[in-house]
Amino acid sequence: MTSLHISKSLQDRILDNLAFLYGADRAGPVWDQLAALLDDFARRNPDLGPVAPLTERDAILITYGDQFQDRGPDGIVHAPPIQTLHQLLVRTLDHPVSGVHILPFFPYSSDDGFSIIDYTQVDPALGTWADVRRLGGDVRLMFDAVINHVSRHSEWFQRFLAGDPAYADWFIAFEPDANLDWLPQVTRPRALPLLTPVQTATGEKLVWTTFSDDQIDLNYAHPPVLLKILEILLFYVEQGAEIIRLDAIAYLWKRPGTSCIHLEETHRVVKLMRCVLDAVAPGVILITETNVPHAENISYFGQPLPGGGTDEAQLVYQFPLPPLIMHTLLTGSAVALSEWAGGLALPSQATFFNFAASHDGIGVMPARGLLTEAEIQALVDATRAHGGRVSYKTNTDGSRSVYELNISYFDGLSDPVASEPLATQVARFVASQSIMLSLAGLPGIYVHSLLGSRSWTDGVRQTGHNRTINRQKLDGAALERELADPGSLRHQVFAAYRRLLRARASEPAFHPYGPQQVLSLHPAVFALLRTAPPAASPSTDNREGSNPHRVLCLHNVSDQTQRLDLEAGVELLASPPWRDLLTVQSVAPSGGQLSLPPYGTLWLKA
Repeated sequence: MTSLHISKSLQDRILDNLAFLYGADRAGPVWDQLAALLDDFARRNPDLGPVAPLTERDAILITYGDQFQDRGPDGIVHAPPIQTLHQLLVRTLDHPVSGVHILPFFPYSSDDGFSIIDYTQVDPALGTWADVRRLGGDVRLMFDAVINHVSRHSEWFQRFLAGDPAYADWFIAFEPDANLDWLPQVTRPRALPLLTPVQTATGEKLVWTTFSDDQIDLNYAHPPVLLKILEILLFYVEQGAEIIRLDAIAYLWKRPGTSCIHLEETHRVVKLMRCVLDAVAPGVILITETNVPHAENISYFGQPLPGGGTDEAQLVYQFPLPPLIMHTLLTGSAVALSEWAGGLALPSQATFFNFAASHDGIGVMPARGLLTEAEIQALVDATRAHGGRVSYKTNTDGSRSVYELNISYFDGLSDPVASEPLATQVARFVASQSIMLSLAGLPGIYVHSLLGSRSWTDGVRQTGHNRTINRQKLDGAALERELADPGSLRHQVFAAYRRLLRARASEPAFHPYGPQQVLSLHPAVFALLRTAPPAASPSTDNREGSNPHRVLCLHNVSDQTQRLDLEAGVELLASPPWRDLLTVQSVAPSGGQLSLPPYGTLWLKA
């Protein structure tokens, strides 16, 4: 038994999850090993306090560790890229966000970092753990836990190949003549073989590879694998991680004869991870990355706990948002977005990770059921017309369907070769980001959105990978010159983005857990009323209009001026004139009506 105090209810949750995963007989011995791991962590970190809760001031930048290069005229990198990232955030960008999600910064062999060779080392080409911890002194840190699979070049897999008995069960392997009739039932995220032949010390085996032949899936049915991964998560906490992203978590547990996605065992592993963090690192947040339809996605919140919150992830990615916002701005209609957002419900003390772009493409699977097939095809057609690419997945019947759109989000909304004024394109893009920032949840901002990047088509030609189109690395000095030029695209986008972020951070109504109400004011306007939760505004009561922290967010998603009847606004915000948080100017309806210019945005407060 550990000397660390763990409440009986938390210990019961741990034992219940272990018994479900491994059976009642094996749960006790596994718990003994886990208890020793937790006790050791607590002894090493006696001063580790709770992580500060999320507030409206929080926004997370999504970036690669080597996103920015500090190169001299000789082309030589003068500083480790993580140090350069740190300096740019503090100096050039002037602290635009409260946190940074550094995409996998470990030694890797493929997939731009998502095929990890060693979970415990920083890639020497990027910097050191000291660099990471220094960055964590200025911002919240979000780490990737890419734990569905490891690189085939990892020590773990190499020892499996060599016949080391200690690693014999760390991977899921079949004999070449095994009965594989169940294989078509498995859900595949990519159009690649599920099983990969490898030569081991005992002959040829077929190993499970959900994503590629370089990414070998781990076998969580073997308790030592789970214990080692839990140890690694705790190591990340020691290095400053306040948010841990569980990459591709939906595929974690495999059971032949099933779809091998969203299995109850997978949910139990996430619940166990949550228990472990609650025991020794309270407040550290788990976020699940599951690019799937909405109902399956929110299942990773888990079940409500008696004291509030849920027993699984505190954050889940809001995957329908990128395709829905893209559809909204391309069609000039907010109807689909409003209907979807109006039906969202959140458990207490859990919320969405909202984003409009990421290092991956724009997934269309989560939009199915929210958009028609014709509307999804229109997104595909627009992506191709704007110079983007389209990626596919293989279905269980062998057919293929569109999986994601590969294009920078800016170009996804505007044709880069069209004669449309740049100011119009910027306004359209800023409206898309304002929608994302106004919704309940924690915003995640991809670095190329913050900086208004166009698609990097040369990169696709260089690598042959569609996702490269949105992963261009930037020279720090060249970026600073562009940001200093008022006429540049980067300057215009970043300046507008910074206004949005500063306005959001100043207003408790944008608290991640604050209520939201979608209003039907006009088919071309996405209208959202945000209200601070009681904890963020303790002087409030339950009377309509009594909360001083209420903001009415209006977004014209069309290329036409729209006039809104805002007589209802008097009840929502109290009598006008109102203040627009973005321009800090007074706004009052004329004759009860308010005009919104094409792609105009107002965040109104009494």
